[in-house]
Amino acid sequence: MAGRLADSVAQIENVRQLETVVAAMRGIAASRAQKGRALLAGVDAYSNVVSRAIGQALALQPADGRPAPPVQGARSCIILFCAEQGFAGAFSERVLDAAARDLDGAVVLLVGTRGATVARERGLKPAQVTPMATHVEAIPTFANRLAEDLFGYVAAEAIAKVDILFSRSIAGQGIDIDRHSLLPIDFTRFARPVELLAPMITLGARQLIESLAEEYVYAQLCEAALHAFEAENQARMMAMAAAKTNIETKLTGLVQHQHQLRQDEITTEIIELAAGAEASKG
Repeated sequence: MAGRLADSVAQIENVRQLETVVAAMRGIAASRAQKGRALLAGVDAYSNVVSRAIGQALALQPADGRPAPPVQGARSCIILFCAEQGFAGAFSERVLDAAARDLDGAVVLLVGTRGATVARERGLKPAQVTPMATHVEAIPTFANRLAEDLFGYVAAEAIAKVDILFSRSIAGQGIDIDRHSLLPIDFTRFARPVELLAPMITLGARQLIESLAEEYVYAQLCEAALHAFEAENQARMMAMAAAKTNIETKLTGLVQHQHQLRQDEITTEIIELAAGAEASKG
C-alpha cells in the first residue's frame, strides 16, 4: 500500500511539472503572437506605399493592363507557410489540405521545418524547404532570402505563375487560410494618380516599375510571413490551453486517487492496530 501511495505522489509531482512547462510554452507563444500583431500595421503601410508608387510609375508609360504572357513549358509554383516548431496542433495539416488540389505538377516552396516533415509523411516532395523565422526581428531577412530564391526560379524560367498560401489569425474567428496570386503581378490592381504633376524620377519608367514590382513581392512575402508567424503562435497558444485543461483534469483524478490510497492506508493501519490490541488482550 505504501509503495502505491509513493508512486501516486511521484506521478502527481510529474504532472505538476508538466503543467509548469505547458504554461511557460503558452506564455512564450502569446508574447510572440503579440509582437507579430504589432508589426502587421507597419508592413501593411509599407505595402501601401509601394502600391501607390507603382501606380505613379505606371502613369509614366502608356496604359497596358495585360499581365506578362506566361513562359511556355514553365510550371506553376505555390509557396506554403507551414509550422516551424511543434505543439501547434493541426496547423501544417490545414495548410496542406487547403493546397492539396493544386500540388500535383507544381513547384512547391515550403516554409517551416515541422511542416516539411508533415508534407513528406504525406508523400509530398517540396522543391525547396526554407526554415521559418522564429522571432519577428528575423522576418525581414527571411522574406528577403525567400524573394531571392523565388526570383531565381523565375529567372531560370522554371515557373510562370506563383500563388502564396498562409494562415491568418482573425480576432474572434480563429485561424483562416488565405491564398492569393503573387506572380505575375496584375498591374490593373494599382490605381493611377489623378494629379497631373508627374513625379521626378532618375530611372526609366520600365526599370522603375520592375524595381518597384520586386519591392511589392518582398512586401507581400513579409506580410504573409508575419501573418503565418502570428497564426502559428496563436495555434500553439490554443494547443497549450487545451493541454492545460487536460492536465488539470488528469491532476484532479490523480489527487482523488491519492486521497483514496491514503484513506485505505489509514484504514489498514487502524485495523492492524485494533487486531494487535485484541491479540495483546488474548
